Order: sequence, then C-alpha cells, then structure tokens
Amino acid sequence: MNQIDINDSHYAEDELHEECGVFGVYDFDGNDVSSTIYYGLFALQHRGQESCGIAVSDTEGPKGKVLSYKDMGLVNEVFNPEKLEKLNGNIGVGHVRYSTAGSSSRENAQPLVLNYVKGTLGMAHNGNLLNAVELREELSYTGAIFQTTIDSEVIAYLIARERLNVPTVEGAVLNAMKKIKGAYSLIVMSPRKLIGARDPFGFKPLCIGKRDNAYFLSSETCALDTVGAEFVRDVEPGEVVTITKDGIKSDKSLCQKNTARCIFEYIYFARPDSKIDGMGVYESRINAGRILAKTHPVEADIVVGVPESGNPAALGFSMESGIPYGNAFIKNNYVGRTFIKPKQEQRESSVKVKLNVLKEAVAGKRVVMIDDSIVRGTTSARIVNLLKAAGAKEVHVRISSPAFLHPCYFGTDIPSEDQLIASGHSVDEICEIIGADSLGYLEVDKLSEMICGQTGYCDACFTGNYPIEPPKIDIRGEMG
Repeated sequence: MNQIDINDSHYAEDELHEECGVFGVYDFDGNDVSSTIYYGLFALQHRGQESCGIAVSDTEGPKGKVLSYKDMGLVNEVFNPEKLEKLNGNIGVGHVRYSTAGSSSRENAQPLVLNYVKGTLGMAHNGNLLNAVELREELSYTGAIFQTTIDSEVIAYLIARERLNVPTVEGAVLNAMKKIKGAYSLIVMSPRKLIGARDPFGFKPLCIGKRDNAYFLSSETCALDTVGAEFVRDVEPGEVVTITKDGIKSDKSLCQKNTARCIFEYIYFARPDSKIDGMGVYESRINAGRILAKTHPVEADIVVGVPESGNPAALGFSMESGIPYGNAFIKNNYVGRTFIKPKQEQRESSVKVKLNVLKEAVAGKRVVMIDDSIVRGTTSARIVNLLKAAGAKEVHVRISSPAFLHPCYFGTDIPSEDQLIASGHSVDEICEIIGADSLGYLEVDKLSEMICGQTGYCDACFTGNYPIEPPKIDIRGEMG
C-alpha cells in the first residue's frame, strides 16, 4: 500500500505492533512453573498475539531434558490444563510473539530449544538484530543448519558456539553479546541457571521479580503483579544477570553511558500498569495529555480517548484543560487475532466492529479525540468519521506522540517511509485527509518532559537519529 486510502477496511494494518514478550521463572523449591509462566504470558499478551510457547526443565532431573510446547495463537488458545500438566519442571521460559509479514509460522514461534554438545538451552528473545544477515551467513559457512527464519536463532547458535570456549553459559551469553548488534532482551534457560540479558542500549525492557523462593525475569512489571511476585529491579542496559540456587550474579562489563530505551513503550506498547526503568507508564501517558493541552489548546465540550492507550492521555488533557473527560467509544474486546476482515466491497467496517461510538456522549458537541499515533491515517480517518456520523459538531484530534517519519529497525513494525502519512504530508494536509477540524502532535522536544526529565531514550522513528547506524538493506521482515 503506497498511498493513503481512507476507504481501506483493514483496521489492523494501521496499528503498530510490538514484536514480543518474554517471561522466565526459576523456583528453588522445586514447584512446577508452567502454569505460572502461562499467567505471566497472559499478562504480556498485548506484546504479541500471533504465537506463544513455553519450555521447562527439572533442575533435579536428567540434565538437559527440556519439555516444550509452542504454536500459533493466543495464550489461552494454545494452552489448556492438559498441555500445561505435561510440562513438568521448576525452571522455564515463555514467549509471546507478533511477527511482521512473511515470517508467521509455527517454526518461528519461541522459545527456541537447542540441543548441542554441552547440553540444552531454552531461549526467548524480544527485539531485532541489525547484523543478523551477516552472522547467519557466517554461521552457515561453518556448518550451522537453521530451522527458522528469525534472528533469535542466530543468537542461540552464537551462545551455543561460545559455550564451547568458556566454562559457563553466562560467559557464552556475554561473548555472544559482543558479536550481535541491535535490540535484544533475552532470557536463557540452561539446566541449572536462568539468565537474563539486555542489550547495551536497553532498547527493550527486562526486569527481575521474586515470590517466596522463586525468581522471575519479565518484559514488564505487570506480569510480575499477575503472578503475585514482587518487583526487585530492572535489568540494566548491557547487564547479564544469572539466577542460580546461590542467588543472583551480575555482570555489567558491557554497560555503557549511552542508552536508547524505546520511547514508544511509554506511549503505546507497555501496559499502563507497568513501570519501565523507574517510570510509570500510566503517569507518562497522563503527562503526554497534559503537555498536549498546553501546546495545542482548543475550545471544546468533551475530551475522549481512543481505547486503550489513548485514554490516560485524554484524562491528562482533561485535567490540564478543564474540559470534561468522557467515554465516547465502546470497544469489543473479543475481536482478536483471528478476526476475519471484511472484504473491500462489503459495508462492514473493521473499525466499526472493533469500536462503536456512544451517540449521546458526542452528539452536538465539540470533541477532542486523543490517540497515541497516526501511522497511515486510515484508522484515524474512520474514527473521525464515526464521531461525526454520531453527531459530533467538531472533532479536534490530538496525538500523544510526535509524527512518524522514519521506520524502526529495533523491533517495532513501523512501515517504510512511503507508507507513513506524515512522511509525505504536512500537519494541515493530514488534518484534511482524516477529516478533523484541527490536529496537533506531541512535540519531539517534549518527550523528555513526558517521562519526567529522563534521558537516554530512542526517538529515531520521529527524528531519524538512530543510535546504531541502520543497515543498508531493509532487514525488518524476520524479526525475533
């Protein structure tokens, strides 16, 4: 799709997707962890709805025996009590995945389980490597046979290969990290250890939790809350943590001053009840709304958010502006990954199936509509149209992120520039295309204010300032 088509009914194509969520547990009391991983993944489902998997091992059992199951679908579609009961083990790792076009298959689901000369490894990866193509070629020429098309397998092979040269798995992870470039939060399960690693820039989140005599690694704190675990701390960018019966060991030799945490975690990806690197996601979205009310004020009767991530920003806008906050949308939460999109000639709109407008909330009113982003513009146009069809007198759109101008190479499926509406149109032109009465974006220089003055984040999708030089070819089709 190289042009903006506001009649396109493919609602999901105009949404952004995170690539993955990872979750790991080591229960020192020997309790089975598969059901706990299930609930952890359930809490991380927003990070990936296409495939999921769990791999477990018994630290007191035969060394190297790993039980695993993975498939396409949502967590509650893939797993049932019978499947979980067969996954016996007190150490394990889980994964939820969203893939970009062309790489959606059961083979590419994670965790990856690798049998090699030193034993077995189970690994879950969130992120995207920039040098995966070169590394894959290099490994292939030395005999590696790849079973998947994801860059996560490249990391797994590197760890296995490095393990032949060093005495510990965590040493192998560290050596592999020296060879890979890009975004990654990893959880690696060896027969007696659970290892967490975060790339030196810290693009993707990873945190540590504890419940009784069990330790956890998770993409987000919301999953720790779900399983009743207490947040211990974030894994630092560049850090490798090793959890064994002797406690937690940390290696910070790859930690660096410059970090580049994905700013979009705070705007859209993460669940609002999560905290990432000390900053509450809900608070950051409230702040974004407050900033928008100051920088792009408007006279209106009601402020509404496009569910779900637009709601806290709408509340912040209301608090700052004094314009009443209201609910204008009813969301159908049962429209999932398997939703059959209407054909172009059919009258049913995917947006109408997912969102319906409360006419009595907006009829005859000047509405401020807050959303987290505009990608191609198709969805925004449809939602504005829905509000006006419901009788809204005016619709003023405010976006709680800056305009997308550049693709992401670090694990977010922001499309190429020719498909980003802001890349080829001015704000006034976009306003006209989506049918709004006015349009305002969060300014780039306000991003730090949104996260309470924190620095060290990546805003390349808005500015083109990539923390690592992007590859010359587009490698984004097969993200981990």
